Amino acid sequence: MKLFVRERQFYKTFFSLTLIIGLQNMISFGVNLSDNVMLGGYSEAALSGVALANQIQFLLQMLVMGAGEGVVILASRSWGAKDTLLIRKVAGIGMRIALFLSLVLWVIVFFFPHGSLSLFTSDESVLSEGVKYVRIICFSYVFFAVTNILLASLRSVETVRIGFMVSLSTLMINLCLNYVLIYGKLGFPALGVRGSAIATLIARIIECLIVVTFIKGFDAKIRLKLRDFLNMDRELLKQYIKVGSPILMSNTVWGFAMGAQTAILGHMGAASIAANSIATTIFQIATVIAYASASATSVVIGKTIGEGRMERIKPYAKTLQMLYLIIGLCTGIVLFAGKGFVLNFYTITDDAKALALQFMTVLSVTVVGTAYQMPALTGMVRSGGDTRFVLYNDFIFMWLVVLPSSALCAFVWNLPPLVIFICLKSDQILKCFVALVKVNRYRWIRMFGS
Repeated sequence: MKLFVRERQFYKTFFSLTLIIGLQNMISFGVNLSDNVMLGGYSEAALSGVALANQIQFLLQMLVMGAGEGVVILASRSWGAKDTLLIRKVAGIGMRIALFLSLVLWVIVFFFPHGSLSLFTSDESVLSEGVKYVRIICFSYVFFAVTNILLASLRSVETVRIGFMVSLSTLMINLCLNYVLIYGKLGFPALGVRGSAIATLIARIIECLIVVTFIKGFDAKIRLKLRDFLNMDRELLKQYIKVGSPILMSNTVWGFAMGAQTAILGHMGAASIAANSIATTIFQIATVIAYASASATSVVIGKTIGEGRMERIKPYAKTLQMLYLIIGLCTGIVLFAGKGFVLNFYTITDDAKALALQFMTVLSVTVVGTAYQMPALTGMVRSGGDTRFVLYNDFIFMWLVVLPSSALCAFVWNLPPLVIFICLKSDQILKCFVALVKVNRYRWIRMFGS
């Protein structure tokens, strides 16, 4: 079998979706980067405090994305079958779940901010800054949930440009308000981390309003209405839970695991927290195409199954795997080549800068594994119907291999932060062997309701 299919429409769909979603993700991560850079110039404690608060934001993101991915898998198949009524019903279910999760997290963070952040570090100077930030930013959680479920619904029918426009507006608003509110420009008081939180909250509210306006006035494909989010189809809910609950659980496991990783590094001092925050943020921006390829794969595979063209799944899978490897190699080269240049924008201690360089060097290698196994498993295997496998795989690697070995290195053997960081990212390479076998057996291709 040829490694690459020869279908112009396949490449057009995959690359157009990947490019637009990638640009959207890059701009979204640019919001975090602008916070990091501006707060890095304000104080290292502020940077570290917000880095801890963003771990909670990351958990929220994982939960909302889990609800959204369930929507994309079911809705993209319905899009292939041209059943827009079912898409609206699925979007309504996903919205209810995302809103519930965001409200629960808001309650926990708003009423117990210090307790929530103290899970990651015991440094009171860092905790003090983090609490200031999280008390404000938690009010953005509901707006974030609404925006992302609506965008997931639109993405499932191949409407992705609005996501790019929304992310661009958020970045511009956040950049301007960060500059004004953090440092006290144009007559405003210098609010530090509180200014950064206010800027992000305002940006999240505005992006939500933009998406709602687009849905109401311009969308011509699925025509979502408020009543679609109020009605509940019990049979479809059962199907959504069957498909989506493993994704939600997997993302929850991953979200808590990332928090545990931060906690392990966080107990090694503010320099480790700052270095990890910088390296992770830069890594997220560098891997936007890799992550976008997973989202594009979900739509392509889901729509193909919905259209009933099962014979095209295997050649598509072969081609996609090769594309993932090419994306990974290019990303690794860019990350390695640009790591020193990026750090020039930060005002941090020499220790933090040295650690950040080491961490980014590790990530420039592991990113090749990330770019292959992540879209192969979360893009192909999930959208093909086997949503439980990724849950089991993530749980085994993260909670039985990565975190125990990293904790031993940190707290028992007292090894350097670099060694601990390598342990924390080792699963990105190890999972490739599992993904290679799983994808090429093709037992993940399943029909729902059959």
